Amino acid sequence: MNAVEIEEALSALAADDFDGPEFPYAFLAAFGAKDTTLKRLRKGETNASDIPGGLLWRNNIHLVVCDLGTVADSIQALRASLTTTHGKAKFILATDGEWFEAEDLVSGEHLSCAFKKFADHFGFFLPLAGISTVKELKDNPVDIRATGRLNKLYLELLSNNPEWASAARRRDMDHFMARLIFCFFAEDTDIFDGSGVFTRTVEQMTESDGSNVHQVLQSIFAVMNQARSDRDRTRPPVWASQFPYVNGGLFSGSVEVPRFTRAARSFLIRAGELDWREINPDIFGSMIQAVADAEERGSLGMHYTSVPNILMVLNPLFLDDIKSQLALAGDNKVKLLNLRKRISRIRVFDPACGSGNFLVIAYKEMRAVEAQINSIRSESERRSEIPLTNFRGIEIRDFPAEIARLALIIAKFQCDVLHRGQMEALADALPLDSENWIFRGNALEEDWVALCPPAAGTGPDTSKECLETTLEVEFANSGGENYVCGNPPYKGSQDQNAEQKRDLERAFAGRIKSTKSADYVAGWFIRARDYILRTGAKAAFVTTNSINQGRQVSLYWPTFLGNELEILFARPSFKWSNLASKKAAVTVSIIGFGPRTSGPKFVFSGEMARESLAIGPYLVPDQIAVVSPSSRPISALSDMSNGSMPNDGGGLLLSPSEAAELVERDQRSSRFVKRFLGSHDTIHGQFRYCLWIPPSDVDFAMRIPMIRQRVESVRRIRSESSRDTTNKLAEIPYQFGEIRHKGERSMIVPRHSSEDRPYLPFDLVTDDVVVGDSAIFLSNFNLHEVGIFASRLHLVWIAAVCGKIKTDYRYSNTLGWNTFPVPILTEQNRIDLAHAAEGIMLAREANFPATIAHMYDPDDMPDDLRRAHERNDEVLERIYIGRRFRNDTERLEKLFDLYTKMIAAPVRPKKRSKE
Repeated sequence: MNAVEIEEALSALAADDFDGPEFPYAFLAAFGAKDTTLKRLRKGETNASDIPGGLLWRNNIHLVVCDLGTVADSIQALRASLTTTHGKAKFILATDGEWFEAEDLVSGEHLSCAFKKFADHFGFFLPLAGISTVKELKDNPVDIRATGRLNKLYLELLSNNPEWASAARRRDMDHFMARLIFCFFAEDTDIFDGSGVFTRTVEQMTESDGSNVHQVLQSIFAVMNQARSDRDRTRPPVWASQFPYVNGGLFSGSVEVPRFTRAARSFLIRAGELDWREINPDIFGSMIQAVADAEERGSLGMHYTSVPNILMVLNPLFLDDIKSQLALAGDNKVKLLNLRKRISRIRVFDPACGSGNFLVIAYKEMRAVEAQINSIRSESERRSEIPLTNFRGIEIRDFPAEIARLALIIAKFQCDVLHRGQMEALADALPLDSENWIFRGNALEEDWVALCPPAAGTGPDTSKECLETTLEVEFANSGGENYVCGNPPYKGSQDQNAEQKRDLERAFAGRIKSTKSADYVAGWFIRARDYILRTGAKAAFVTTNSINQGRQVSLYWPTFLGNELEILFARPSFKWSNLASKKAAVTVSIIGFGPRTSGPKFVFSGEMARESLAIGPYLVPDQIAVVSPSSRPISALSDMSNGSMPNDGGGLLLSPSEAAELVERDQRSSRFVKRFLGSHDTIHGQFRYCLWIPPSDVDFAMRIPMIRQRVESVRRIRSESSRDTTNKLAEIPYQFGEIRHKGERSMIVPRHSSEDRPYLPFDLVTDDVVVGDSAIFLSNFNLHEVGIFASRLHLVWIAAVCGKIKTDYRYSNTLGWNTFPVPILTEQNRIDLAHAAEGIMLAREANFPATIAHMYDPDDMPDDLRRAHERNDEVLERIYIGRRFRNDTERLEKLFDLYTKMIAAPVRPKKRSKE
């Protein structure tokens, strides 16, 4: 269930006659509770409520339908209920069909309203559907309702007008929807003369079957493209003449409208019945763009980026400085005037603007500062000097580009009403400006400087002739500042299509050997670098944190920054989820960068900001090192190797049942069967086997029919391969394609593992176990090395320098183990670490047969194992700094500092002898 569907279901439930016994189940169904869950609750199998008539959905909600007038008492009973606590309920709810009360037990927030109004507060309960909520949505449900009604209208129109869904007509359809949205907003804000005049006119002048709706709308749209002086010549219908001249590009061109059905007419009128004065453009825009995008439509209303998250980008980029200058100016009118002039010349440019969220928030924040200046200067009614044309964007899709421009228009009017008053706002509302400031195109192909020219004197000459190829009007920005911001698309190298890969190649233009492993967002970083060098601008992006991890750091960050730029502020990895379901949340970083400066740099964490002299690409304060893969450990550690690769088409690998059958049929085969472990096997405690045939035993092995049959299948598969190297392996079909097994006890390390675990998974195996190529192994390890690997210290290093695949840690021997900096250990250090490692293994043995996956479950890790790891952490961390580290940031700072010193050392440490 998405937010729109939930709102619609709850609105229907609130509007229907109240059915007490059925209400709890209908309420839970609205949030996506499965039929099987509801059936078990109805039967009482999973309903553990101790309240008469109560219903407890474990880990979610405890609710009750109570007698009239007893809602307050029932809420108190639910709050005091032991089953509320034991069932880990997040909400409690009581209703008698007339009154409705609920409480969020996590936040403590309380809801109380008439039953018929509870659907207005649907955002309060969205966590029941796995959707995190934001204050703006809770306070303003009209945005979700508008999205839902427009979505129904859109789909109905496309169903009845399939040609409008074609690539040739899609832009017309998108433009039509933008016109409707403006009309809905204008009729409720008095931009049109008369509240509800647009919806009322459509309702009165159209047939109930919808047959003439397109004609009525065409007449209205045509009038809004005509100045009053032209209407005497065209003589539009009287009912259409009441609408003002709007144009500004919104109603220019064709006024063709798709054909309506009875249902489409109904959806149109229902959308108009909403109070569009309450529309919040920074919420509505991001949700409504999904209406026109089939891929996003399934998550309607779930991609909203909250104002606090956007401000985490804009505040340190430039808003904090403006607000501090306002505070410093006090009531000095000259300083205030200079600040107002500065604000009016700031350009904000989002080269992946979507529906314009970042631009809208930047505009509203700057208008608020300007309003404070005007208030102090006793000029509250003064017209704003901040032009919408200073807020520019690039968007590759038509509809979001339309919505972004419309969102800024709506934001301007709302700011005028808020800061100047309704009359002044209406006086300046129409006609709309005709300048084009949101550009439709591919940001990795467009000339950013041409679309958002630099302030005079800060970049190259940009001639009017050049600008006219992309802009309708040339905008002066003498003495101004340019800021680039946004949330570019996240696509890993494996998810990019051919065109996107070409985009990256063009963006980097031969500056690096290959862009094959680059995240798509890297294109925006390199284009921002070029823009900054030409304009003196600063930039800040929300980016997938993979660009600050693993090989991407050494491959791309030296090119992003060069010698001219530096990271000015950063907010390391955090969840960027908002309305997205928990499963869709993405881990991101925020990175601000620009020309080098002697000023302080800041790394943010929560509400705290840490000042530093420099920030490196791993976003660690005062550490600018870039870690490159090393062929051998830089510390006194044993060599870690990749596992053995079968390259066998499955012929040399055996399931437990296949291995048992092979040995049972011919006991001679037992000498050739070894246990085989990969990453998944290690973590989940599963068993596989393999055929391991030494060259000296080939003749003997081939006399065993089942082995000979498997080996022959490997020969055939390898010989049919299109790769020469695989063809050559057909000459030795009885052997793995790559052999690294050494016949020694080993520590096995999965290449990929969940980021949720508090420690990296590993296991110790005997000398007869073959480690597969999905894992890495440390052969004939020292026990103190186990303590080093099993530490929190090592995990944070791997998370930083090795990176992730989606949300999984990606372990690398050359980039993770070989680069891990370890101080010179005394004999006592090694003994202490060995004892700590033994404690971990004993605790794991005590929890047998639990798998590694179960033992390292973050919510259910056995206490004795957790304590053993904590003892190990303390032993190791005292070796580094004489005490425990306070947090992961401090751990990384020490590790990078030690790494920098070690790679500068002229002699690499020797590998220690085995214990």
